[in-house]
Amino acid sequence: MIDENISVVRQSNDEKTKFSILIPSWNNLDYLKLCVESIRKNSFYKHQIIVHINEGKDGSKEWIAQQKDIDYSISDKNIGVCYALNVGRSLVKTAYILYINDDMYVCPDWDKVLADEIETIGHHYFFLSSTAIEPTFSSNCAILKDYGTDIKSFKEEALLKEYATLPFHDWCGATWPPNIVHVTVWDLVGGYSTEFSPGMYSDPDFSMKLWKLGVRLFKGLGDSRVYHFGSKSTKRMVKNNGYYQFIMKWGMTSSVLTKRYLRRGDKYNGLLEAPQLTSFIKLKNIVKQLGAILHRS
Repeated sequence: MIDENISVVRQSNDEKTKFSILIPSWNNLDYLKLCVESIRKNSFYKHQIIVHINEGKDGSKEWIAQQKDIDYSISDKNIGVCYALNVGRSLVKTAYILYINDDMYVCPDWDKVLADEIETIGHHYFFLSSTAIEPTFSSNCAILKDYGTDIKSFKEEALLKEYATLPFHDWCGATWPPNIVHVTVWDLVGGYSTEFSPGMYSDPDFSMKLWKLGVRLFKGLGDSRVYHFGSKSTKRMVKNNGYYQFIMKWGMTSSVLTKRYLRRGDKYNGLLEAPQLTSFIKLKNIVKQLGAILHRS
């Protein structure tokens, strides 16, 4: 139960903005500053920036109050990413909600690539992601290239010189941030599911809700790039058992969703189709559901 005081402050006055960018942050001020500054200087368009400050014991509260181009909310304790994103929704004033982590640095024109793709699509039922450049391997959706594992070792100049030359392609299965949806789609599925608070497995859950809505355009854009230092907040928090929560909610593992439905990481080749699951996978899902029930008992 969330019983903490949550303050919501709208202080930006620029009405000509393209996206509403939601950034949850938990005592991560140095990375938050770098993320915001990269958005300011490397974006093609002007955007509404919305930050949620969890706790703010590191000076984040004082810093955010001084940023007159940023709308924000603050909770006295860490309410997790799901609640933080849904609180941020109340401040959104554009047609598009973009969620990004505070430990990410956006590369030049990252947003123009997204905006151009949205213009080409011509409807609201899509889920797009940018492509992360990361110092250590995490998935086949990311570009492996080390420009620093933290702010002290960050090679910003080299990144800005080389980011566009790193070979990559558009890929299937947009799930992780930075990701973007139309505000009507966000509202139709109810934002991020708070039963996954503080947030583990809330990303595939959001994708599954979009799939149930009928979205079949899940696309990662290879030319929209951000540098990701790598889970600077999630390593510190007490995690929910999202693995079993996902199985109990959807009757399948998250890997079945990402591999079979979304084909995450495959080279993009058009709209997705519902997969034909083998008898083995169906049986495996049943066994996993029984395991989840036993785990809860």
